[in-house]
Amino acid sequence: MLWIPVDRTAEKPLIRQVYEQIRQQILRGELQAASKLPSTRELAGDLHVSRNVVLEAYDQLLAEGYIESRPGSGTYVAEGAYLAEEYAQLSAPISPAVSTNQKKNHSIDFRSGLPALDHFPRKVWSQLTQRVYNQANASFFGYDNPEGRLELRQTLSHYLLRTRGVRCSPDQLLITSGASQALSILAKLLLSSRIGVIVEDPVTYEIQVIYSRSGARLIPIPVDSHGMQTELLPADEDPAFIFVTPSHQYPLGSILPIQRRIALIRFARATNCFIVEDDYDSEFRYTGTPVSSLQGLDPEHVIYIGTFSKILSPALRLGYMILPSTLISSSRIAKRLSDLHSPTLDQLVLAHFIEEGHLERHIMKMKRLYRKRRDALIHSLEHAFGNRVHILGDATGLHLVAEFPGIDFTADSIRQSLEQAGVHIYPVEMHAIHKGLHCHQIILGYGNLTAEQMEDGVTRIAQVIKTLNFPY
Repeated sequence: MLWIPVDRTAEKPLIRQVYEQIRQQILRGELQAASKLPSTRELAGDLHVSRNVVLEAYDQLLAEGYIESRPGSGTYVAEGAYLAEEYAQLSAPISPAVSTNQKKNHSIDFRSGLPALDHFPRKVWSQLTQRVYNQANASFFGYDNPEGRLELRQTLSHYLLRTRGVRCSPDQLLITSGASQALSILAKLLLSSRIGVIVEDPVTYEIQVIYSRSGARLIPIPVDSHGMQTELLPADEDPAFIFVTPSHQYPLGSILPIQRRIALIRFARATNCFIVEDDYDSEFRYTGTPVSSLQGLDPEHVIYIGTFSKILSPALRLGYMILPSTLISSSRIAKRLSDLHSPTLDQLVLAHFIEEGHLERHIMKMKRLYRKRRDALIHSLEHAFGNRVHILGDATGLHLVAEFPGIDFTADSIRQSLEQAGVHIYPVEMHAIHKGLHCHQIILGYGNLTAEQMEDGVTRIAQVIKTLNFPY
C-alpha cells in the first residue's frame, strides 16, 4: 500500500497533492527504481478519491520521467530519479529571510531596510502613472536601451549633484533593477584577473553572498565608530575593488570621516582599483544635511550605487549606478545580457516624480516620521533597560544598533525564546566575517513599525531576557 495523505480542505488540488507526494518519495529514494506502483483503481480506492485524480497524477509523473508504464505489467518507478541527500537540502526551508506579508499579525519584526510601506505616495504616483500611460507613444511599449531612459538619467544627474554632491553626466548613469542587480553587474565587470575584494567587517550578508558566489576572495577590514579602519588596508594586496557604505555604514551606522575617505582614494589610486560606494539610505539624516558622497571626491575611481527601495518602496525595483567613463560601455552590455532593460514606463513615472519636486517633498515628510519613530524606539529601549543598553548608529537611516553587554544573541536559547515570544531581531553577528565580536549587538529597524509596535517589541525582548536570568 502506498501511503499518501490528502487534505480535502486545502486549496491545492487533489491531483497536485498526489503527484507531488509520489514525486517526493521517488526523489528521496523512499520509492526505489523498478518498484511497482499500485494500479490507478487500487490507489484511488485506498485514498478515497476519484480514479481520474490518480490517472492525471500518474500521467504527469509519466510525462516528467519519474515513472514508466509497462504494457501488460503495470506502472513502475523509473531508473535515475533518485536525488539522494541533495533533495533534502533543496527542499529545506530557507531562513532567516521572512516575507513581510507572511508574518502573523501579533508578531513584531524589527527588520531593517523597510520604509513605511503604508506611506507610499500612492495618489501622486497613480496620477503620474496615468499621465505617462496616456501620453506614451507606441514605441515606449517596446524594447528599450539597457542604460535606461534618458529622461530619468538627466533628471537624476541634476538631483544627485544638488543633494548628494555626486558629479556625473547622464551617460555615466545606468538604471538597474535595484541595488542587488548593480552589485551583480559589477561582480561580472570587475572580477577577472583580480579576485580580491576589500569589504567592511561587518558587512551586509547579502553582499558577502553575491561576491563570494561570483568568485571573489573577501578581504575584511574591521569597522569602528568611524567606519572602515583605513589604516588597516593591506599593503600587499592587489584588489579588484573596495566595497564601502561611507555615509551610513551597514550595519553599525558610523560615518566615514574625510581623512579616511582620502585614505581610501589614495589606496585605490595606488593599487589602480575602484571603490564601490553603496549609498543605500543616507537621505534620512536627522542631524544636519546628508553627508556628501565619496564619489564627488574622485568620480573616476568611485562607482556610486543608489536605490529607491528605501526612499519609496522595494516593490519598484529601481536603482542606479554611476560609473567611471572606462566602464560605461561594458556595463551597458552586462545590463543588456542580464535583463535587457529596466521597466520603461516606471522610469518615466519616476522621472516626473523627481522633476516635479515630489521626491524631495516625500523625503522631508518621511524624515519627520522616521525621526519620531527612531526617538520612540530609543525611548522604549531606555525605559526598559536604562543605561544597560548602548545605542549605536542612530543619526541616519531606518535602523539602529542596540548593544547589550554580556548577552549573546546568537545563542539558541535566546533566539528560540524571542521567536516564541513573537519578536524578530537580527544580530549584527550574522553580518560579521570574523565571528565572535558582535554577538551582543542587534539591529533594530524602525521604518515600517509604529511607536506602539516598537514598545510592544522591546517589552517582549525585555521579558525574554528576564526569563533567561540575564543580569538585566
